[in-house]
Amino acid sequence: MMEHSPRYIRQTSLPDFGPEGQMQLRKGKVLIVGLGGLGVPVAQYLNAMGIGTLGLMDNDSIALHNLQRQVLYAEEDVGQPKIAIAKKKLEAQNCETHIDLHQEYLSAKNALDILSKYDVIVDATDNFGTRYLINDACVLLNKPFVYGALQGFEGQVSVFNYKAGPTYRCVFPDPPKGGEIPSCNENGILGVLPGIIGTLQALEVVKLLSGKGQLLSGTLLLYDGNIQMMQKIKLKTFPKNKKITALQPTYGIPGCETTSPVVRFEVIQDRTVMENIQLIDVRDPEEFVSYHLKSAINIPLTNLEDHLIRIDLKRPVYFICQSGKRSGYAVRKMQELLPKAEVYSIEGGMIALPDTIKLSL
Repeated sequence: MMEHSPRYIRQTSLPDFGPEGQMQLRKGKVLIVGLGGLGVPVAQYLNAMGIGTLGLMDNDSIALHNLQRQVLYAEEDVGQPKIAIAKKKLEAQNCETHIDLHQEYLSAKNALDILSKYDVIVDATDNFGTRYLINDACVLLNKPFVYGALQGFEGQVSVFNYKAGPTYRCVFPDPPKGGEIPSCNENGILGVLPGIIGTLQALEVVKLLSGKGQLLSGTLLLYDGNIQMMQKIKLKTFPKNKKITALQPTYGIPGCETTSPVVRFEVIQDRTVMENIQLIDVRDPEEFVSYHLKSAINIPLTNLEDHLIRIDLKRPVYFICQSGKRSGYAVRKMQELLPKAEVYSIEGGMIALPDTIKLSL
């Protein structure tokens, strides 16, 4: 039987884990939402340890700046879909794991259907909107989810919605405003940190499925890599946060649940169109300097409201970013601030551009 396989002997020989723990892993079904810095180590370790079914959910492509922390990918993989490369490499690591692919963004439309198929959900995302969506869907489905977050040299881990334990909303009742949302692109992230936090998330999944050890339910683990210190904060459960009856129509997730006008990259291949539009790159200055389209001006998303005077509203405005997420948010922000403006987001962003365009950057 699989739980007695020599492959897993180093963990089945542990008195506090044993063949019983391995059998529970083999029965387990885990969905990882996001295959970036956190999702990669979670996937690699759960796959190596003998998880039964691993669901992978992502709709992004591999970029060169991902490689510093997303160690499953290589230089030759740049430009390829993360989900396809991850499946290929995880299957090479352990052919016994059943891998399900969901090449799409999580949204209010698909969340309940997809999450219902799994025992444990892993939040390996990088935005607040998706976290609130995962939380609310898990409350409705009565599923536990393992939370992880990163910023700079610091990270957080917890287990939410486990039995009578707190939900994500018990700790963070309301999402921050768009301009307050931190991201790796804006604040940076030390390459090794996602590996540390992602591995801690994987450990919580193993404990959840095997029934072994003490979970971080009701506890927020804080890690500071600068001084190599961990501390735990006790969390309270607020019963009102368990009484969610339906998902919200939208969670403000950039690039996922957007009604903003989207155009394909072909538009910037049309010289006539390019002569009559304004192209705005909303990536951070460091990204813009490394490579950008010649006709684009750089207005980082976080500075958009402060630099409206630089936007020529007499012409259609096209926003572009790395993957289409931030440009989608920029469009929605412009629709709020200047409803009459003609604004569009370029689908897929810079990573979707064909080589013929990239060579002319």
